[in-house]
Amino acid sequence: MPRSQRNDNFIDKTFTVLADLLLKLLPASPKEKAAFAYYRDGMNAQAEGEYAEALKNYEEALALEDDPYDRSFILYNIGLIHTSNGDHEKALAYYHQALELNPRMPQALNNIAVIYHYQGEQAKAANQPELAEELFDKAAEYWREAIRLAPNNYIEAQNWLKTTGRGNIEVF
Repeated sequence: MPRSQRNDNFIDKTFTVLADLLLKLLPASPKEKAAFAYYRDGMNAQAEGEYAEALKNYEEALALEDDPYDRSFILYNIGLIHTSNGDHEKALAYYHQALELNPRMPQALNNIAVIYHYQGEQAKAANQPELAEELFDKAAEYWREAIRLAPNNYIEAQNWLKTTGRGNIEVF
């Protein structure tokens, strides 16, 4: 039974009904509809912490999805799972792939910055100050771009940029 038919809470059931209705009403090919169904099932599995199942659904969605914008969100969600599992190198690879398809994705930029900042803190704790500064500079670069795209978001990052002197942000 597809995950979308197993949801037992009101919000998930409502989302599933609306998504199924949209799939029926929107002019989409069977391939596009299947890609969306796998993506939806991946999001449901991810929300429930069923990461292996979510990854399987996202891989199926990627195999079917042709639209670069939609593919960017699938890749982003795969990156989220790898981040949650602590596999930062894989997560970075997926976030970068998402950005190649959709450079205006501040959430991917933010998550890359968070990983670099975490790695910088780890390097600092391991008494590797040069590596820490390099990683903090990378974090700052990605946070500046994320904030440029979404100036009302990432307040903690904005504060960190200001307090560390890395805050020359140009917002338009």
